[in-house]
Amino acid sequence: MDKENQVAQLHWKVQQWKLHFQLMDDEIVFINQLLNSNAFKPNIPNLFEHLMDYKTRLEKINSRSETIRTQISTHENNLGGISDKSESSSGLNINKKNDQIQVEVDACLGDFQNLKSEIFNYTGGILLNNNPERK
Repeated sequence: MDKENQVAQLHWKVQQWKLHFQLMDDEIVFINQLLNSNAFKPNIPNLFEHLMDYKTRLEKINSRSETIRTQISTHENNLGGISDKSESSSGLNINKKNDQIQVEVDACLGDFQNLKSEIFNYTGGILLNNNPERK
Protein backbone atom coordinates (compact mmCIF):
# COMPACT_ATOMS: atom_id res chain seq x y z
CA MET A 1 0.00 0.00 0.00
CA ASP A 2 1.41 3.41 -0.88
CA LYS A 3 1.96 6.06 1.76
CA GLU A 4 -0.90 8.26 0.58
CA ASN A 5 -3.47 5.48 0.90
CA GLN A 6 -2.05 4.44 4.24
CA VAL A 7 -2.31 7.99 5.61
CA ALA A 8 -5.87 8.27 4.27
CA GLN A 9 -6.79 5.02 6.00
CA LEU A 10 -5.25 6.18 9.27
CA HIS A 11 -7.06 9.51 8.99
CA TRP A 12 -10.36 7.67 8.45
CA LYS A 13 -9.65 5.64 11.61
CA VAL A 14 -9.06 8.86 13.57
CA GLN A 15 -12.42 10.18 12.39
CA GLN A 16 -14.08 6.96 13.58
CA TRP A 17 -12.50 7.32 17.03
CA LYS A 18 -13.70 10.90 17.27
CA LEU A 19 -17.23 9.83 16.30
CA HIS A 20 -17.28 7.08 18.93
CA PHE A 21 -16.23 9.56 21.61
CA GLN A 22 -18.89 12.07 20.49
CA LEU A 23 -21.52 9.35 20.83
CA MET A 24 -20.14 8.45 24.24
CA ASP A 25 -20.41 12.11 25.28
CA ASP A 26 -24.12 12.13 24.41
CA GLU A 27 -24.67 8.94 26.38
CA ILE A 28 -22.77 10.31 29.38
CA VAL A 29 -24.98 13.42 29.39
CA PHE A 30 -28.08 11.22 29.41
CA ILE A 31 -26.74 8.91 32.11
CA ASN A 32 -25.76 11.86 34.31
CA GLN A 33 -29.25 13.31 33.93
CA LEU A 34 -30.70 9.94 34.90
CA LEU A 35 -28.43 9.58 37.92
CA ASN A 36 -29.23 13.13 39.08
CA SER A 37 -32.97 12.77 38.61
CA ASN A 38 -35.69 11.91 41.10
CA ALA A 39 -36.81 9.00 38.96
CA PHE A 40 -36.03 6.28 41.48
CA LYS A 41 -38.26 4.53 43.98
CA PRO A 42 -37.80 5.74 47.53
CA ASN A 43 -36.33 3.62 50.31
CA ILE A 44 -33.92 1.66 48.11
CA PRO A 45 -31.04 0.48 50.33
CA ASN A 46 -27.70 2.12 49.43
CA LEU A 47 -29.25 4.01 46.51
CA PHE A 48 -27.26 7.18 47.19
CA GLU A 49 -24.00 5.25 47.46
CA HIS A 50 -24.64 3.39 44.20
CA LEU A 51 -25.51 6.58 42.34
CA MET A 52 -22.44 8.39 43.70
CA ASP A 53 -20.21 5.48 42.72
CA TYR A 54 -21.61 5.52 39.19
CA LYS A 55 -21.13 9.29 38.92
CA THR A 56 -17.53 9.01 40.09
CA ARG A 57 -16.78 6.22 37.66
CA LEU A 58 -18.39 8.17 34.81
CA GLU A 59 -16.21 11.18 35.66
CA LYS A 60 -13.10 8.97 35.53
CA ILE A 61 -14.06 7.58 32.15
CA ASN A 62 -14.81 11.09 30.88
CA SER A 63 -11.42 12.32 32.10
CA ARG A 64 -9.72 9.32 30.52
CA SER A 65 -11.48 9.99 27.22
CA GLU A 66 -10.24 13.60 27.27
CA THR A 67 -6.67 12.37 27.65
CA ILE A 68 -7.13 9.95 24.76
CA ARG A 69 -8.71 12.68 22.62
CA THR A 70 -5.64 14.83 23.16
CA GLN A 71 -3.50 11.95 21.93
CA ILE A 72 -5.82 11.52 18.94
CA SER A 73 -5.52 15.22 18.04
CA THR A 74 -1.73 15.08 18.23
CA HIS A 75 -1.76 11.90 16.16
CA GLU A 76 -4.05 13.51 13.58
CA ASN A 77 -1.72 16.50 13.32
CA ASN A 78 1.23 14.16 12.80
CA LEU A 79 -0.68 12.39 10.03
CA GLY A 80 -0.96 15.72 8.22
CA GLY A 81 2.81 16.09 8.19
CA ILE A 82 3.72 12.54 7.26
CA SER A 83 2.92 12.94 3.58
CA ASP A 84 5.57 15.67 3.44
CA LYS A 85 8.25 13.29 4.71
CA SER A 86 9.83 10.56 2.68
CA GLU A 87 11.31 8.68 5.62
CA SER A 88 9.93 5.20 6.15
CA SER A 89 10.74 5.37 9.87
CA SER A 90 8.16 8.12 10.36
CA GLY A 91 5.57 5.82 8.79
CA LEU A 92 6.51 3.04 11.18
CA ASN A 93 6.25 5.40 14.14
CA ILE A 94 2.83 6.61 12.98
CA ASN A 95 1.58 3.02 12.65
CA LYS A 96 2.94 2.13 16.07
CA LYS A 97 1.30 5.20 17.63
CA ASN A 98 -1.94 4.40 15.80
CA ASP A 99 -1.92 0.89 17.26
CA GLN A 100 -1.22 2.22 20.77
CA ILE A 101 -4.08 4.68 20.54
CA GLN A 102 -6.38 1.96 19.18
CA VAL A 103 -5.71 -0.14 22.29
CA GLU A 104 -6.51 2.82 24.56
CA VAL A 105 -9.64 3.75 22.60
CA ASP A 106 -10.92 0.16 22.70
CA ALA A 107 -10.24 -0.14 26.44
CA CYS A 108 -11.92 3.18 27.28
CA LEU A 109 -14.98 2.53 25.12
CA GLY A 110 -15.23 -1.03 26.46
CA ASP A 111 -15.03 0.16 30.06
CA PHE A 112 -17.72 2.72 29.32
CA GLN A 113 -20.00 0.10 27.73
CA ASN A 114 -19.57 -2.15 30.79
CA LEU A 115 -20.33 0.71 33.18
CA LYS A 116 -23.33 1.78 31.12
CA SER A 117 -24.72 -1.76 31.22
CA GLU A 118 -24.16 -1.94 34.98
CA ILE A 119 -25.94 1.39 35.50
CA PHE A 120 -28.88 0.44 33.30
CA ASN A 121 -29.22 -2.99 34.92
CA TYR A 122 -29.24 -1.43 38.38
CA THR A 123 -31.45 1.58 37.69
CA GLY A 124 -33.89 -0.20 35.39
CA GLY A 125 -35.42 -2.11 38.28
CA ILE A 126 -35.81 0.86 40.61
CA LEU A 127 -37.32 3.49 38.33
CA LEU A 128 -40.59 5.04 39.45
CA ASN A 129 -43.57 4.05 37.40
CA ASN A 130 -45.26 7.32 36.50
CA ASN A 131 -47.89 5.74 34.30
CA PRO A 132 -51.36 6.07 35.82
CA GLU A 133 -52.91 2.71 36.58
CA ARG A 134 -55.59 1.76 34.10
CA LYS A 135 -58.82 0.39 35.42
